[in-house]
Amino acid sequence: MKTLIACFGLAATLCAQAPTPAESIDAARKGPDSPAMKQRVAKMTAPAQVTVWGQDYLFLATSPSAVTVSIDLQPPKALAQVDPTHWMLLTKMRTGVLHQYQFYAAGKPLGNRGDAVGYNPDSYPQPGVPHGKLSEKHTLTSKIYDGMKYDYWVYASAGVDPNVPAPLMVWQDGQGLIGEFSGLRLTTVTDNLVHQGLLPPMVHVMIAPGTSAEGRPMRSIEYDTVSDHYPRFLMEEVLPDVEKTWKLRQDGYSRAIAGESSGGICAFDAAWFMQDKFSRVHSAVGSFTSIQWRSKENVDGGNVFPFMVRKDPKRNIRMWMSDGADDLENTHGSWPMQNIQMANSLKSREYDFHFRFGTAAHGGAQAALDLPESLTWLWRDYDPKKTSQEFTMDPAEKDKPYFRVNTLNRDAW
Repeated sequence: MKTLIACFGLAATLCAQAPTPAESIDAARKGPDSPAMKQRVAKMTAPAQVTVWGQDYLFLATSPSAVTVSIDLQPPKALAQVDPTHWMLLTKMRTGVLHQYQFYAAGKPLGNRGDAVGYNPDSYPQPGVPHGKLSEKHTLTSKIYDGMKYDYWVYASAGVDPNVPAPLMVWQDGQGLIGEFSGLRLTTVTDNLVHQGLLPPMVHVMIAPGTSAEGRPMRSIEYDTVSDHYPRFLMEEVLPDVEKTWKLRQDGYSRAIAGESSGGICAFDAAWFMQDKFSRVHSAVGSFTSIQWRSKENVDGGNVFPFMVRKDPKRNIRMWMSDGADDLENTHGSWPMQNIQMANSLKSREYDFHFRFGTAAHGGAQAALDLPESLTWLWRDYDPKKTSQEFTMDPAEKDKPYFRVNTLNRDAW
């Protein structure tokens, strides 16, 4: 079987620029003293990274002093020295789970703690599965965001007919989803699930956050502001441009929207304000916090959503959520607590939702591990003959208790 390798940790965004994952694993198998391994580490562009291929996990680090790594809270293991400043450990571990890790050098943490993804089979290319088509990058200038430039890509899965309106899924931070070695494995998972009949043939629109006319990053303004501004941007500017090439279903029943972190609250925002256009939401480590809250200007942030869900009229939304106990805690709020609050709010109003709460830190690891399951759940029972469906809570969820924090990391008194 042809396989894919994942790069996570400190160098996740630089993975595509590194040697191929197959080359990295092959070099590591030759040992730390091999010319192949020395050539591999010479091309490192970040102080630490993890490459995963099936059960093979390659930990690499750069430091003038010896490096160790603690995996799954176990005692640290020593990395082998490749050259005066590079260190490696090749080990086999379980798939189907996340593995927490932390590098150390000179007795101090080297970088942040990370999560290595033990991908499931549907996140790897399978023989005989047709592939979809990825467009070139499109660059446009927004009127709604007053001169903001932004990029987007389109991935049409196998089975999509450009002459027949297709189901749609919009993704925030789309620049991180391009390429077969992207962390989420979106196109590979889509190909496999469409082939198995678990997803309808669909169009993914992957949008990068924009830059203002003055060169200012616009990501937080776009994603973290609670208003109809971003969904209008999608409906009035982005999707009409996509539809110059691909026909899209117009019913919210056939449309989903997804994102991580601020992109996760943005996805819910779009469905909340335009449930007739987006009724399926995929949120990973969602920033339901106060990033854009400015009380003096009467601007809401994502922190208000759990309370809006409890008190405002119920929307017809199906939502998959995930977060981890080691997610962020900063001046904007607590990501784990706000996601628990959001999940309990959805439960209190009997929304059709699923909340995966683990131990992961902030990032896409949990979403990458779950993606075959989460997309299947989100699109379950989809019928292309329909244009609407009333989403109701799964009876199994009704029987479950509210989420509670019942494991403490300090004494109660």
